[in-house]
Amino acid sequence: MLHLQKHLGISFRHQWLFSVTRFAATAASAPSADPAPFAVEGYLVASCHLTRDKARKASKAKALSHLKSPSNPDTVLAFLSGLGLSPPDIAAAVVRDPALLLCKVDKTLAPRLAELRDFGLSPSQIAQLVLLAPTRFRHPDIVSKLQYYIPFFGSFHDFIRALKKSSYLLGVDLESVVKPNVSCLRECSLSAHEISKMCIIQPRLLYSKQESVRAMLARAEDIGIPRGTTMFRHALQFVAGRSKETISCKMELLKKTFRWSDAEVARVVSRNPSVLTISEDIAWRVSEFLHSEVGLDPEYIARRPSLIKYSLEGRLMPRHYVVKFLKVNGLLRHDRDYYTALKWTEKVFVEKFINPYREAAPHLAEDYADACRGKMPSRFRLQEPGAGLASV
Repeated sequence: MLHLQKHLGISFRHQWLFSVTRFAATAASAPSADPAPFAVEGYLVASCHLTRDKARKASKAKALSHLKSPSNPDTVLAFLSGLGLSPPDIAAAVVRDPALLLCKVDKTLAPRLAELRDFGLSPSQIAQLVLLAPTRFRHPDIVSKLQYYIPFFGSFHDFIRALKKSSYLLGVDLESVVKPNVSCLRECSLSAHEISKMCIIQPRLLYSKQESVRAMLARAEDIGIPRGTTMFRHALQFVAGRSKETISCKMELLKKTFRWSDAEVARVVSRNPSVLTISEDIAWRVSEFLHSEVGLDPEYIARRPSLIKYSLEGRLMPRHYVVKFLKVNGLLRHDRDYYTALKWTEKVFVEKFINPYREAAPHLAEDYADACRGKMPSRFRLQEPGAGLASV
């Protein structure tokens, strides 16, 4: 699998490990130039590059409250620097785990480094683990966790994507929590690939209590999506982490803003559960634009729920004004549907609605590009003054 060491020379690995630990040891042996009493907060600012506010908070951590000397922290900082972590990265790691500065390089950090290196991780991959989960990095079970997670997610890259969502993945017990939750998800006819992709976005499905996971499964069914269907995975992804009350409030918001009946809301959510993520502000703005500016009725929108997930400024508005202007000026049939123009990719939209009219509307491409960047022109300039084309 990942045992890349067979591709690496043993002597090179030992040389690399030796250089990191020697760097740390050298820093530790350097004499202190400041005989004044050791101030933790000042050290965190000067040596770890924390902001004053973050240093003040970190210095109050129980682990650092009795720190009297920079000797061990200096060794740790040298070790982290030797891994390739930048000063901002080191600062972030210390903020996440102030106790990292108290670790013994020779007894804890260097052995973990050697184990991960032997497992097949590169220095940059190990550095990512230190940055995202410094507490778990120094734990003896980290390799056994990676032996499970990396094949589960399919790659170290995808595992890191999930870890960025929650470092708690490395803290939860595999046998009593993670594996039973995976079995629970498989009961819903979800494939291993579907489960792993879903858990990249929602790692809480792996580390939550099993009763919580079963409640999430029930909520996905409650919004009208049966288990075993293609849409069920997407529904579960969006309801995970949202309470039943929150989902009910979101459905009520959709009903009110888009003027839908209960049946229409239920149909919309079952067809496109991602609408549950729309914020109240965006819902009202999109609703106002589609109803008042574009002139779409609630039933039309309900039959095309992806409409309300498109970016208002980046897609709905610019494409509406292009289509409207082309129709007003007789360059586009009036029966051309607005939704048709919306659903095309950017490349296809330009090919169908911009490029064919470069002669008749020489400024259309420029104005459309400006509109997509949030610089909506007061009107689309489709021809020089006096050329006979209208503006919208």
